[in-house]
Amino acid sequence: MTGRLVLGGAPLGQPGDVGPRLRRVMAEADVLAVEDTRRLHRLATDLEVTFTGRVVTFHESVERARLPGLLAALADGATVLLLTDAGMPSVSDPGYTLVRAAIEAGVDVTSVPGPSAVTTALAVSGLPVDRFCFEGFLPRKGGERRSRLAELADERRTMVFFESPHRLADALRDAAAALGPDRAAAVCRELTKTHEEVRRGPLSELAAWAADGVRGEITLVVAGAPPRPVTMDAAALAAEVAAEEAAGATRKDAIRAVVARTGLPRRTVYDAVVATKDT
Repeated sequence: MTGRLVLGGAPLGQPGDVGPRLRRVMAEADVLAVEDTRRLHRLATDLEVTFTGRVVTFHESVERARLPGLLAALADGATVLLLTDAGMPSVSDPGYTLVRAAIEAGVDVTSVPGPSAVTTALAVSGLPVDRFCFEGFLPRKGGERRSRLAELADERRTMVFFESPHRLADALRDAAAALGPDRAAAVCRELTKTHEEVRRGPLSELAAWAADGVRGEITLVVAGAPPRPVTMDAAALAAEVAAEEAAGATRKDAIRAVVARTGLPRRTVYDAVVATKDT
């Protein structure tokens, strides 16, 4: 009988964001694998939780070395709770290797959902949230960072990044150069904490603001690329719609797909289909 691996969402800054379920799991877990033992004790004090499980450090430099012991505990039926410093484990934090190893070993993996800087920043950014992508940390080196941003220049979805306060000014300056100085963005600093701050504006303005120095945990949200309308005559548009229909799409869905692909107004595509049908 195998145990269970539980991924716990730790608060970003406010202990009150944690619900009773995490308190219960902290108190009952046989093993607590944590990124920082000091943070664990502070969180337990804030939540008024007494834990009796064995505490194991689980940060980037020891992550792989800890796998055999944690897998052995799980194989013996233990409940292992994984907690990182803030937010959900595995999201730019330790955890992925343990999750994969546990799944491959047939261990039940579940979570106690909790705060996430990604969705929190996205929600308060004021930027479109219907489609987004998480890009983690940008490369530290300037050349690699500029190359990564150049690859994202045509990304239509809203993008979320984590960034070090010491590299924020350089990252914003490179982003303005690669994505355009007027691209809308939001710098979310110290989310949910006492000194929470959200700066919204064009990348060029945010880069100038950050040049004076910024402190705290940073989550950067950047608007996706605006659609670039293509030039197509009515016959070509109608042919695109017909191809979608031939693949099994309804007329409505076919028109929607062509609108998304071309960036043209729906009325333009619809009129093209009607005009071609009438000829």
